[in-house]
Amino acid sequence: MTFVVTENCIKCKFTDCVDVCPVDCFHEGPNFLVIDPDECIDCTLCEPECPAEAIFAEDEVPEGMENFIELNAELSQKWPSITEVKDPLPDADEWNGKSGKLQYLEK
Repeated sequence: MTFVVTENCIKCKFTDCVDVCPVDCFHEGPNFLVIDPDECIDCTLCEPECPAEAIFAEDEVPEGMENFIELNAELSQKWPSITEVKDPLPDADEWNGKSGKLQYLEK
């Protein structure tokens, strides 16, 4: 099993999760993070660190967000690895908790 970053990370991109990952499985896009399912060791450390509550175990991804499982796998192959904490996006607090953000995902 792996962990999956879901919709609420879009336009927020908090990186608290990156700091605790022992295998550097996070990858960074312009306004979203993803987890490489081939690198994730299911350690569970990232999930409680996410201020946006956007990370879920693959078998616990909320209904309607199953497409993020494939999206994480796809984008982790295209985007560079991120291993250091960075500041969240400037308006992250305004976007945190809003639904319908998939349309804003920048690939």
